[in-house]
Amino acid sequence: MSATKTSAPAPERKRGSGVKVVYDLLRDEILDLVLPPGSPIDEVQLAERFQMSRTPIREALVRLAGEGLIDTLPNRSTMVANLDFLNMAPFFDALTLMYRVTTQLAAQNHRPADLEAIRARQAEFAAAVAAQDALAMIATNAAFHAAIAEAGRNPYFNSLFSRLLDEGRRFLRLYYQSYDDRLPQQFVDEHEAMIAAIVTRDTAAAERLGKAHAEQIVEQIQKLMVGEKRLEIPL
Repeated sequence: MSATKTSAPAPERKRGSGVKVVYDLLRDEILDLVLPPGSPIDEVQLAERFQMSRTPIREALVRLAGEGLIDTLPNRSTMVANLDFLNMAPFFDALTLMYRVTTQLAAQNHRPADLEAIRARQAEFAAAVAAQDALAMIATNAAFHAAIAEAGRNPYFNSLFSRLLDEGRRFLRLYYQSYDDRLPQQFVDEHEAMIAAIVTRDTAAAERLGKAHAEQIVEQIQKLMVGEKRLEIPL
């Protein structure tokens, strides 16, 4: 009589891996605006979707809340955080300042290893632009500017710039959407010009290019938010 064949047990999930799966997927969906600002987050539905208990779901949501991507309301319901349009102007002022100062300081203080890191991040950004991968563009653009900030040797500016880039990820998603995720070569070229100024330690050019790069992003997003058409009413 042959032994009864039993199916092998499912491989045990490593501790914390379930949290990472939920966190990574929800984060991408929030940043890609698949989950729009203000949309509700239901733990029960997520548990069913991921076939997990609610514990890793809650832990993933706590991480997302820590990044400002999810809000928990007084009635304990959870939603995707709204975009903070009221503070757009001061946010863009701070972002532009960080583009300027970090690029200038990188031109002044960089070391040979910094240039290798900056060029590597630029290659990744160019590849993301060529692939029209919006989420990769956002991530590689942030990594590029973080590498420049690192070369500037000021940890306080590094920390502030990283925080601003994190907070502005969904604004950048709208920015890329305004180009149908087909960024012109101009944006890759602007990065290259910034690298050239850093390499030659031209601090004035580095600051000017950082400012121009930031300002065109700000202007495009403001145009997207407000629109260019006005209602013409004859009186």
